[in-house]
Amino acid sequence: WSIDLDQPQPDFHTDIPRLREGMVGAQFWSVYVPVSMQGREATRATMEAIDIVYEMIERYPDTFQLATTADEVEAAFAAGRIASMIGIEGGHSIDSSLGALRMFHKLGVRYMTLTHSRNIPWADSATDTVGVGGLSEFGKEVIREMNRLGMLADLSHVSLATMGDVLDVTTAPVIFTHSSSYAMCNHVRNVPDDVLARLAENGGVIMVTFVPGYISEETRLHGVKRNEERERLAAMPGSTDESVAEGIAAWNGANPTPRATVAQVADHIDHIRQVIGIDYIGIGGDYDGITTVPVGLEDVSTYPNLTAELVRRGYADEDIMKILGGNVLRVMRDSEAVAARLQQERHASGARIEVLDGE
Repeated sequence: WSIDLDQPQPDFHTDIPRLREGMVGAQFWSVYVPVSMQGREATRATMEAIDIVYEMIERYPDTFQLATTADEVEAAFAAGRIASMIGIEGGHSIDSSLGALRMFHKLGVRYMTLTHSRNIPWADSATDTVGVGGLSEFGKEVIREMNRLGMLADLSHVSLATMGDVLDVTTAPVIFTHSSSYAMCNHVRNVPDDVLARLAENGGVIMVTFVPGYISEETRLHGVKRNEERERLAAMPGSTDESVAEGIAAWNGANPTPRATVAQVADHIDHIRQVIGIDYIGIGGDYDGITTVPVGLEDVSTYPNLTAELVRRGYADEDIMKILGGNVLRVMRDSEAVAARLQQERHASGARIEVLDGE
């Protein structure tokens, strides 16, 4: 390793001193691999990322402890360690294989984000064109097998049609690991109120994220204008990658990006609480998955700033504890109970995408 997490790492949002300062008790480590990787390459890279999580836990045993159940999360916390859970960010990691899905579960993966920024053969992304129109038949079988395993379906990054199909099929709670309210900021990665209502019926959780363009409508619109300027520059006769980069740098200098704030994150929590109640809200900072952060939430040491903002707004201690982790633990326990029941009712699915979807 070239990085010692026991030492300050100013180029990152996360290190052990700041995790302790932020009083982090549990963490989902996202084993993301880029959508440019597909097939077996993506599966191999995901396994290597999981290996890094295990290596980190082994190198810092006084700080981290692997957790695959809600009880194990609470045991790690009681021991003074940070419960470390694993999530796959993008269904491309399983290469359309239920066998790969099951092996990842055996390695400790407890959620899978169904898509990332691009469609996969069995599910549509929020930031791509329409593919299969939500979930394919194989995609529905993936959800059923995730329910049987006790692996949470993460609907961050997926299209509205995919959200609806998953909520139609699943018998276990779902999560949004890093999304916020569409009513507050009209980004396609956020969740509309009608989907929030279905989430509450499902018993799931939306983990409000800190991504500035998903929190501040002003920041989002600034990004839209920057993309329009990039397209204009690229369409100019004789344009090159270098000329576009220079033009965007000049535009950025003349048009500073508005900063999102911790208060705006709390505004999203306020709105979601008003729409569906306190029992379906969590926190999904997306640290080290983003390049800019809100003012007041600069890294993992600053989580207490959000807690303080909620206290200032009159949130009860019990409700803050739900937001900070209690709701996610409840979802994990509910998912574990569904899995225990389904494993008594049926064996592993042998479904193949080429049969169900005619691939």
